Parts: sequence; C-alpha cells; structure tokens
Amino acid sequence: MFKEFKEFAMKGNLVDLAVGFILGGAFSTIVKSLVNDIMMPPLGLLLGGVDFADLILPLDGNTYGSLAAANEAGAPVIAYGLFINNVISFVIMALALFFVVKGVNSLKRKQDEAPAEAPAPPRQEVLLEEIRNLLAKQS
Repeated sequence: MFKEFKEFAMKGNLVDLAVGFILGGAFSTIVKSLVNDIMMPPLGLLLGGVDFADLILPLDGNTYGSLAAANEAGAPVIAYGLFINNVISFVIMALALFFVVKGVNSLKRKQDEAPAEAPAPPRQEVLLEEIRNLLAKQS
C-alpha cells in the first residue's frame, strides 16, 4: 500500500501541480502587493485621496471614517472598496496569466512549424535502390 501511495505521490503530473500551486500562491502575494501598495495609492490620489480599502457602505446608518473603525464598532458594512481592490487584482492576475499562456503557445507553434527531418526510407527500399544501381552499371 505504501508503495502504491509513493508511486501516486511521485507521478510527474502531481509534482508539477504542487509546484504550480505553490508558485501561484507566491504570485498571488506579489499581485496583491502590486495592487495595494503600488497601484491603489496613486489611483486614490487621483480620485481625491480616497483609499479604496476604506470605501464602505455602513448598514446601520452611522458614518465611519474607515473600515477598521466600522469593524471596531462592530457595524455591519458592505466593503465595496475591498471588492474593487480584489477585482483589480483579478484583472492583473488574468492579464499576467494570459501573457504567460500566449508566450507558451507561441513557443509551441514555433516548435510545431519547424520542419521535421524526413524519415529514413525503409530498409527494403534502400536495398532495392542498391540492386537497381548495380544492374544499371552492368548494362
């Protein structure tokens, strides 16, 4: 049973999947930082100093200065600013994956377009050609 599990766990596809999953998590962290730390501050500045993370719609009718203040007060809120951040993160992630897949596909196309060497003729044909050539010399 252990041997079967070891064979299953060490299959190439499973290992590739695990590596892809780990790299995907790391890539997600990078994209999240790109959105939250680099893209959103200038965008918020352009929109008058708005921090998207603090864009909320309080459901209790009160006004809160930030999402943290609303959470501290225990107020129910719709945090649509966080939703905007997540949509932007998704779009960036989708674009990055699109370009990766596009690059891989173009490499595959180049490999497919490369002409393959003509297969060697069957041994019978080679022998028949040699016999023909010897007969032609004798005539």
